[in-house]
Amino acid sequence: MRLFRQDIFASQPERLYKAWMAEFRMPFFRSYFVNQPSLVKTVLNERPDDFPKSEIIRGALASLLGDGVFVSNGERWKGQRRIIDPAFEGGRVRDAFPSMHAAGQAAVTRLAAVQSPVEIEEHTSQLAADVIFRTLFSLPITDEAAQEVFDSFRAYQRTQPLLNLASFLKRPGWMPAFQRRSTRDKSAVIRRLLTDLTEDRAAQIAQGTAPDDLATKIMTTPDPETGQRFSSEDMVDQVAIFFLAGHETSASALAWALYLVAVDKTSQDRIRAEVAAGPLTFSRLAKLKFTRNVFRETLRLYPPVPMMVRETTRAETFRDRPIKVGSQIVLSPWHLGRHKRFWDDPDAFDPDRWDRPETKSPAREAYIPFSSGPRVCTGAAFAMVEGVLLLAQMVRAFEFCADPDRVPVPQAHLTVRARDGIWLTATPIPGASEG
Repeated sequence: MRLFRQDIFASQPERLYKAWMAEFRMPFFRSYFVNQPSLVKTVLNERPDDFPKSEIIRGALASLLGDGVFVSNGERWKGQRRIIDPAFEGGRVRDAFPSMHAAGQAAVTRLAAVQSPVEIEEHTSQLAADVIFRTLFSLPITDEAAQEVFDSFRAYQRTQPLLNLASFLKRPGWMPAFQRRSTRDKSAVIRRLLTDLTEDRAAQIAQGTAPDDLATKIMTTPDPETGQRFSSEDMVDQVAIFFLAGHETSASALAWALYLVAVDKTSQDRIRAEVAAGPLTFSRLAKLKFTRNVFRETLRLYPPVPMMVRETTRAETFRDRPIKVGSQIVLSPWHLGRHKRFWDDPDAFDPDRWDRPETKSPAREAYIPFSSGPRVCTGAAFAMVEGVLLLAQMVRAFEFCADPDRVPVPQAHLTVRARDGIWLTATPIPGASEG
């Protein structure tokens, strides 16, 4: 069933494409926009070591993320993943579920006390931050330290572009990446706050009083090959990226999901009916098939990370075109997810497409909201559980309506956000039960 289609969807991919590629048309380096699935697979899955993370991304985020897992390469990155990955295995996601659920219920309470209409991205940002702090440090967002990090990060992300154009310039290894002073200052504040949190946790671990959460798991896990654990500085790098990945991306995805169901009441009603069939337990989440389809469709239309940039380390030939060492390879989940060669009516919001046989092929070849291959997001399973749960909780508790005069226009900050926000009316549903 085709649900709805908006004319603005058709213009958005071209608009963002032109904005991004205008930045990439620089005289001092070569870049290639790659959409062919076989070449995407070559870069991400088959030969990832030949295409490390680009200095473009490192330069844009260096002051906040240090040398964390999101920007590191080579053996350092592999060692980091060997320590981090066990914390996000299936059993750990199940353990984190009660904290996710509690954060969702707290968000429902906050939203019910606010007069509509609301800028929903502000609420999903606070909710996503709450999930991160509860699951990582066992702290609710109401904790003073957690709130201070959240406020500082919100100020950072709204002023930080997706790309730092100055980082396109090749520079000697000893020369630091250029960033605006305001960006460096905001990054320093965030890292100082995160340092305090990690040092407090290290002390709790030493005293045997640390809670069994993600931070404790990561800080006490040695690299199985080297036996080394993260240093305090290493841990701050990782916590910064957990907050970036787990807060920014989840907030973006949930906000767009709520917008889509606010426009399409049929989908909203179907989610609500599905959720009403029983309590929202971890085991029951697998039965929320339509809710999951809505979230997957949201990630196709509005992938939080709209593009990824890799760099060639040796001469390549793509589609009979020679590519020099040091060239930038641009991969875009946004464009792959809306490419008319892969998807039926790609600009339509159609959650039911995920139940049709013809979607299996593009789902394998052109759907990479969490990247793919060895560098696939380590928290992908965590994010899918979180996204489905929070969407279910919000739709169960509120009737969402979109303002037809304020259609959100996507814009690339650290993630895909709306230029002027996403404004929704959220009407509490009487008698909506918790569970």
